[in-house]
Amino acid sequence: MSSQKRRDRCRGGIGRRGEKTEKARNGIRVLCDGSSVSLLSFGHTSQRKLNTGAELIMASKPKSDYTIQTVSNALHMLEAFQGEAELGVSELSRRLRLHKNNVFRLLATLEYHGYIEQSDKSDQYRLGVRCLELGRSFSGHDEMLRRARPILERLSAEVGETSHLAVLRDHEVVHLDGVQSHQMLVTSSRSGERLPAHCTALGKVLLGCGDVTIQESMGQKVKGGFVLEPRTASTLVDLQKLFNELRTVAGQGFAVDESECEDGLHCLAAPVRDGSGQTIGAISISGPAFRLPKEAMHAKLSHQVLAAADRLSLELGAGAGAV
Repeated sequence: MSSQKRRDRCRGGIGRRGEKTEKARNGIRVLCDGSSVSLLSFGHTSQRKLNTGAELIMASKPKSDYTIQTVSNALHMLEAFQGEAELGVSELSRRLRLHKNNVFRLLATLEYHGYIEQSDKSDQYRLGVRCLELGRSFSGHDEMLRRARPILERLSAEVGETSHLAVLRDHEVVHLDGVQSHQMLVTSSRSGERLPAHCTALGKVLLGCGDVTIQESMGQKVKGGFVLEPRTASTLVDLQKLFNELRTVAGQGFAVDESECEDGLHCLAAPVRDGSGQTIGAISISGPAFRLPKEAMHAKLSHQVLAAADRLSLELGAGAGAV
């Protein structure tokens, strides 16, 4: 019996959900519980059937069950350098909560492969050129990033403010690209930086216009002890008030940040959607509050940012009805 037929029979009710039955077929014991299939050998069986069973078992487990701690530690080490020019072994040991010997071995491995370099002058460590090469490879092949660049440039020229492209990762905003304004007083492009989602226009539009499961998972995270940190006196730190604002964002199709992340800084963001209509990113503008007053953001500027996000969505395959 093919693996597809085995799956079909389990769905069809060899055993109803909540029951566990087993049936022997061609030397394979098939266990069905209404949601997963396990294949266990109890006799002469071909390797192909065993492989199929292993794949089905693995597919039923979360990917987090297969993470390798040493690899995770190495990745956390690379992330520790974000915003840092150089770091030493002692500081990395403190931040990662690892023994200095383990830190040194990880550094040696990453240095050997070009992801970390050691300074001849300070003996401290910094990111290696291989990280830059990977970053350039990502930017050269990511379709949204490539298509967004000219749209960001046009938006920045139209409104005279810095424009941004970002995505949501682990309830944080990750800035992928930005075009800086030519004004004397400007905000930086922030490419590569992370910011909290609850206090940024980009984060609120990604939460409010994204899949409902994203909001649900954030709610669970807060109930589990995660704190909505106040960045300024205007930051929303009450979960219910935040969710009320996210409903407003979903209704109007854009989000604003009025000095919620940084005092004196205002932002406005709109969602970017793919061919399935799902929100996959967001475009925003940011600038000093005196150039981006509330009235202007909700009037002319919101239409300009929405138009830019819609152009990118259409280029990524979103239908006219989805934007």
